[in-house]
Order: sequence, then C-alpha cells, then structure tokens
Amino acid sequence: MITGPQMRAARALLGIDQKALAELAGLSVPTIQRMEASSGTVRGVVGSLTKIVVALDLAGVELIAEGSASTAGGRGVRLKAPPPRH
Repeated sequence: MITGPQMRAARALLGIDQKALAELAGLSVPTIQRMEASSGTVRGVVGSLTKIVVALDLAGVELIAEGSASTAGGRGVRLKAPPPRH
C-alpha cells in the first residue's frame, strides 16, 4: 500500500513534519514515526494506513505503486498538478 520511504518523501514534497502529517491524518506522532521507520511496505492497522493515504492525497501527493506507470519506474511519489483556479 505505502512504504516508509514513500511517506518520508511525500512529507518532504509537501514541506511538512511528522506532527503536521499526524494532524492531517488524525493519527498520533508515534504512529507516524513507527510507520516511517519501516524499510518496506508499512504494516499496521488498515484504517490507519488508509488515513495516511487519504491525507496525502488530499494534500496533493500521488503515491506511485510498484509496477505503475512512471518514467523512472519503481516506487515513488510525485506532486499532482494543482487544480485550475476559477
């Protein structure tokens, strides 16, 4: 679903710290720290993982899964294009 390095990279792209991500996702800072410490796919409560993915998505980060279309291949994150302003 998401890896620890993806979470750290997503935060870096957004310019937020672990506390801000915890607040966005409605989780505790220790939960974020534990998830980000994972070297591979983050394991944990599905509800918590879903909250992270949704929070990052709403903040403008697109997570790229293994095998998904990407010019560089592999896993990673990229910022979405901002929505058009009206």
